[in-house]
Amino acid sequence: MKGNMRALRKMKPGPGLEMQEVPIPSIKANEVLIKVHKRAICGTDLHIYNWDEWSQNRLKPPLTTGHEFYGAIVEIGADVRHYQVGDLVTAEMHLVCNQCFQCRTGNAHLCENVVILGVDGDGCFADYIAVPESNLWRVPKDIDPELAAIYDPFGNAVHTVMAGPTVGKSFLILGGGPIGLAAIPVCKAAGASLVLLSEVLPFRQELARKMGADRVIDPAKEALSEIAKAMTSGQGVDVVLEMSGHPAAIAQGFRSIRKNGRYSLLGIPAKPLSLDLAKDIIFPGVTVQGINGRRMFETWYQMDALLVSGKVDLKPLITHHFKMEDFKEAFAVGLSGNSGKIILE
Repeated sequence: MKGNMRALRKMKPGPGLEMQEVPIPSIKANEVLIKVHKRAICGTDLHIYNWDEWSQNRLKPPLTTGHEFYGAIVEIGADVRHYQVGDLVTAEMHLVCNQCFQCRTGNAHLCENVVILGVDGDGCFADYIAVPESNLWRVPKDIDPELAAIYDPFGNAVHTVMAGPTVGKSFLILGGGPIGLAAIPVCKAAGASLVLLSEVLPFRQELARKMGADRVIDPAKEALSEIAKAMTSGQGVDVVLEMSGHPAAIAQGFRSIRKNGRYSLLGIPAKPLSLDLAKDIIFPGVTVQGINGRRMFETWYQMDALLVSGKVDLKPLITHHFKMEDFKEAFAVGLSGNSGKIILE
């Protein structure tokens, strides 16, 4: 398809984005061209917008940002076999090599040569995006398009929750950002007996209640570990899901978990931090696991099943809608912390 389109681009080092008119991408034989209908702002996009230390070390402008979307296929490459024009899709935006050790041993989400669209290559904050067929995900007709646009963070939540036994387990979620909030109904659907969430921002505390948390704790005002133990017969929670990356929250998690518990970490600390390995992990026998992205494509089938069955309701998570041209206002809301997921249309 020839012509031009709008795109939100990081044109040079520094804060902010620019709305640019650029050519509609040409597709390769194994790719499709997608008309983007809905886009969602991720925490990564906020880091890129602010041009923080991580962004400065990772991005190479100029670049079209964004990696959460829903849209319709408008053109297919010559080698595309399983999709056609008109199909409604989202996509796994981590492009993997399928040749490295991790890819060939069932862990493509840990690909040693991964390229992330919207970070390493042009993303979806545009009118159109080109995506390889192997990364597409056909959206079931029963799923709300807005929810299809947030499969990426939803998948992070599902992967983290499902990384160990769940039935009858007590959970503590550290951080009430969109991924932590999405984890609440996933825990419930997976058979959790108790779901606690720790968050300091009042807006997100209220969202956590709407998402179904049994108890929302403000760690700035309440003794998190004491509450967690009081609600678990003095033992501590079975599972901690760390979604904040905040050093104080990570430390509180170790004080709130029972012996032989599972501690799954998805949140990314801004800087290295110290742990007392003997006290926090070795002597209490805590299993600590890092979580990265979504399992390809096991997590995606789980997401479909949870949404289509009605076991998980993510609608309260979407709190704001903006036109793409109003991106500055949208990012200001996102940076305030007083939002759930923000949709750009």
